[in-house]
Order: sequence, then structure tokens, then C-alpha cells
Amino acid sequence: MKITALETLRADAGWRMFSFLKVTTDQGLIGWSEFNESFGSTGLADVIDGLAPTLIGKDPRRFEAITQFLHVITRQSRGGINQQAIAAIENALLDITGKAYGVPVYALFGGPIRERIPVYWSHFATYRVRSAAIMGVKPIATYDDMARHAEEVKALGFRALKTNIMPVENGIPVAFTPGFGRTPGWPELNWDNRLMAGLRTQLMTIRDAIGPEMGMMLDVNFHFKTEGFKRVAEAVAPAGLTWLEIDVHDAPSLAEIRRFAPCPIASCETLHGRREFRPFLEQYATDVAIIDVIWNGLAESLKIAAMADVFEVNVAPHNFYGHLCSAISATLCAVAPNFRIMEIDIDSAPWRDEFYTVIPTIENGEFVLPSGPGWGIDINEKAVRARPPKQ
Repeated sequence: MKITALETLRADAGWRMFSFLKVTTDQGLIGWSEFNESFGSTGLADVIDGLAPTLIGKDPRRFEAITQFLHVITRQSRGGINQQAIAAIENALLDITGKAYGVPVYALFGGPIRERIPVYWSHFATYRVRSAAIMGVKPIATYDDMARHAEEVKALGFRALKTNIMPVENGIPVAFTPGFGRTPGWPELNWDNRLMAGLRTQLMTIRDAIGPEMGMMLDVNFHFKTEGFKRVAEAVAPAGLTWLEIDVHDAPSLAEIRRFAPCPIASCETLHGRREFRPFLEQYATDVAIIDVIWNGLAESLKIAAMADVFEVNVAPHNFYGHLCSAISATLCAVAPNFRIMEIDIDSAPWRDEFYTVIPTIENGEFVLPSGPGWGIDINEKAVRARPPKQ
């Protein structure tokens, strides 16, 4: 079996873009992966296209050899966009390999430890504050609306949810994303008492709605410096968080925050490869290591998870993408012994399901692992091509 072609496809997904890689073989098998270039990875498809000629004629079932070769030819620019491109290729090759042997990808790695994956509702209220019109749902206009929505999520069987900071401005909750340069406050990334007081009110509103037993996480991304993250941890203590999620690229700083915080810390979702994870584990900087399987590739993600297990750290996938990404991320969750819980976006563009041949099943807050060969989910190429991305 030989690779004959690689093609990247893009589709409109509302406030973002979904991207897919199609790998074709001379025996008619097609492998799919989904990747992300809407959040800091501009030009990723071009990098994949640039690497594509080196794969023509290679046996896709030798995915480890191909992945290692791609690392060798890009090692002078290790990590970043190159790593994400290699990951997209690796994940598509795994899909072909599973299909070639007639088994799910998880069978290639020893079979599943678990077939039902606990998930949490990610970006709770966040998308409904800023993109309700696109989704065709009622917007979150008050904290009372947030409480009612939290009750709905609990009633659907979810056992945990994750939200973001949404301060009230002019009487309504608004997005807070200075760490990404989308709202005021960058590059300083300072905190203030008004913001902390509003955050306490927001979280306690949710906690009162869901009760003491349901899990709740807060993701504050890159929105503060070390000082501010400490103040956030202090402010949210009464909410009883499952974890406080922080993005920091300095391991000692995160370790200091973890020692100070009254709740578990989760981090590392923006890291590439074992080399970048290593100092965070050696510094004991995080309680939960978050791995982006779409950025790292499944095989590398499992190596990261194995390394984390040595440090008595459980892992959770960073997964706020489309359904194929969820199937790929769920494979990590199924195989890795040291699994915590899986992130998933329920809110999305209302046409998201059109892009996939299989829609994942979620029952009682658990993602049911697909059983078909490869990822168990293919791409509806016609639907993807029918919705070109908007500028």
C-alpha cells in the first residue's frame, strides 16, 4: 500500500473554521484527520501541503517511521506549526492503518481500557454570550440566565462543566480574553478587585444552580501573569473547583501558583511534544496535564501520557473542535491508564453535524467510543466543500 495524495480541506464553522486532511492510497483506502488553524495556527494547512510531497509512495501503515522522518526534516524548526502539521498527518495515517487491518485505532495500541469516556461540557455559557445568534439559541444576558443554563446541563446528565471569565459590562455578561488580544487589557494582563468580585459572583451563581456534587472548572487561559493567577485562585476558592485551568509557558511560575492555590491546577494544553511537557512534570507544576491530541498526534500524546504517569499525574485531552477530533481525543482517553476526564464542546454551529458520517453518542455524561475501523468517523466531503470558510 502506498500514499498517492494528500489534500487539505476547510469549512465554515460559524465563528471559526474546521480543517481536515484527506490522505489517499493506491488501494482506495482514505484516511482522515481534523486539525485546527483558527486559533494561533494560521497557515497550518500550507505547512501540511508543503510536507505532503515527501510522503508520496510511502506505506501509510508505517506511521511511526513516517512521523520520525518528518521530525528529522523539520528539526531545525521543532515544535509549533511543524509539530501540528506532523500530528495531522500522523492521525490520518492511523485512520488508514486501522481501516487496513479492519480495527479501530485504539486496537493498534492495546485496545481500550474504557469504552465510555466521562466528558465535561466545555465553554459553558461562553459561546452563548458571544455567538448565540450564530448557534440559533437564546443568549446568556444575565447571571440568572447562566444559572438556568447550568441546570439544563445538569439535567442532560453531565457531571461537570467548564466556564470562562465573563464580567458584567453595562448590565450583561461579556467575553474576557485579553490574553488573546481580543478584549482590552493586553499586553499588561493585570487584575483588579472589581473583576475578581464579579468572578466570584459568576462562579457561585453556577455552583448554587448545579449543587455541591457536580464538577466545575474555570479556564483562565493566558489572561493574567503569575500575580493575577494567584488572585484568581484566591477569589474562586469558595466555588470548590474541580480544577483551575491556566496557560503558562514558564514551569516554575506555574509550580508557584500550584503551591499557593486552594484548588487543583490543570495546564499544558498549548505544549508540543514530550520535551515541552518535561519541565512542567519535573517541577510538579500541574495536577492534571492537558494534552492536545490534535496538535501532538495520538502516538506522541500517548508517550506524553506515559511520561506523566511516572510523575503520578493524570491527563485530559484539550478538545474543543469537531466530531472527528472528539473521536481522536477519545482514543487517548480509552487507551491511557492515567485518564482524568475529556473536554467536549456541545455548543457549536448548528450545521456542524453535516460534516461527519457518524455523530458521536453521549449518554449520561459519557462519550460512547466509536467501534468502526479507524477513527470510526469519516468526513462528509461533499458537505465540507459546500461550506467554504468565510474571510
